[in-house]
Amino acid sequence: MELFDESPSNAHEYSVSEISGAVKRVIEGEFSRIRVRGEVGRVFRAKSGHLYFDIKDDRSVLASVAWKGQIGALSHLPEEGMEIVATGRLTTFGSQSKYQLTVEEVQPAGMGALMAMLEKRRKALEAEGLFAEARKRPLPFLPEVIGVVTSPAGAVIRDILHRLRDRFPRKVLVWPVAVQGRDCPAQVARAIAGFNALEPGGAVPRPDLLIVARGGGSIEDLWGFNDEAVVRAAAASAIPLISAVGHETDWTLIDHAADRRAPTPTAAAELAVPVRLELAATIDGQAARLSRGLAQAIAGRRQRVADLSRALPRPETLTRPARQRLDTVERDLPRALQARVTGERSRLAEVGAVLNLRALQRRLSDAREAANGRGARLGPAMQRALGRRGERLADIAARHRPRPLLRRLETMRGELAGIDDRLGRATAARAQAAQARLDAAGRLLEGLSYTATLKRGYAVVRDGERVVTTRAAATDAAALEIEFQDGRLALSRPRKPRGKESPPEQGTLL
Repeated sequence: MELFDESPSNAHEYSVSEISGAVKRVIEGEFSRIRVRGEVGRVFRAKSGHLYFDIKDDRSVLASVAWKGQIGALSHLPEEGMEIVATGRLTTFGSQSKYQLTVEEVQPAGMGALMAMLEKRRKALEAEGLFAEARKRPLPFLPEVIGVVTSPAGAVIRDILHRLRDRFPRKVLVWPVAVQGRDCPAQVARAIAGFNALEPGGAVPRPDLLIVARGGGSIEDLWGFNDEAVVRAAAASAIPLISAVGHETDWTLIDHAADRRAPTPTAAAELAVPVRLELAATIDGQAARLSRGLAQAIAGRRQRVADLSRALPRPETLTRPARQRLDTVERDLPRALQARVTGERSRLAEVGAVLNLRALQRRLSDAREAANGRGARLGPAMQRALGRRGERLADIAARHRPRPLLRRLETMRGELAGIDDRLGRATAARAQAAQARLDAAGRLLEGLSYTATLKRGYAVVRDGERVVTTRAAATDAAALEIEFQDGRLALSRPRKPRGKESPPEQGTLL
């Protein structure tokens, strides 16, 4: 019994490369440009900038890639779970026996796919609490500065400025952004964060209110305002924000995250400021009411005082007892004064009888001696006190004098360290920039050098140091030298006289 059939076969034996090339030609020839519909699976953005993702259905998965240079041209970026129609071409990798779709365009697979993805994103952000009413801030009654995030070339900014001018003119800062397309989400998010990053009282005033505005359009035109980065920037804004994207029937996710939603950009301007004439009329009415209230209050107080005064007794009745007591005191005052003078005179006489001139002189002399003694002791005591105070002051000065110097020294050390750090970074940056310019000049010199041309198969013919570029110059040259990529080859031959033809049997080098 034979286990192997060793009979020769006429079937052609293919190499692996032949099979790979045949498959590549068939696949890339038959599917040079195709449109594929499916659901986006895994999405991966490499550090190189290339975007890898899967397109799948209920049975198969197709690996896809969008190169770094093609991503900017995509109208929509694929997201996991999104149903799309991808346009591109199939390519193969023979070294790995794989094939993939090189994507050139991505479109959502109908309005239903966009709405489903929008609803999924809305529920996810709502679950994080970004749309909660409790976190929404009230709008300022009369903002001094209003920041507007919109396109500076559209009619939206003109409508907002016109409405603000009619109602209550305010200072307006415009941050220009793209309001549709691929660049819209990143620019709008940066604008909101940029307004919030302004310092109060700085060179550029910080807005008291923000308006993110755009005119109406299709859901694809407004899709940038459904981006997660824009919604998070609006929710994180410390400045109250009004969303005015689209017309009254248009809703985007930024409308849910904003503090107030305006149906139109013009309505956003109306929400931002009151009407100046109406406000002035209201103030005038309040002033009139205040005047009437004060007049009524004064009239009421006056009437109450009048009513109370009628219940009081007559003034002469109230003062009659006091006048009677005053008359009695006036009648008795002379007798009381006479009695007081008499008594004081008697006491003075008694004291004068007791006094003795000599005793007074002795007391005065004793007091003078005591004062002189105290004065003699007071001088040395003051000197000793001043000495102690001086020593104490010198000790305090000796202990506390170096502290300001030490603080100043520490400050100067910190400043010197900062200057040294900045100097090091600046030197490194200048060296890096110089190295980059030198590398670029080297690459340019190498590209323009004739040696690069020699590497492509060309040669340089020289007559000494002179480059020979014509047949006539080569004919007159006594010795030729040909320079190739890997070296030079010298050719010597006798110079041919002018006007004479070479013998037929003698060949030529050129």
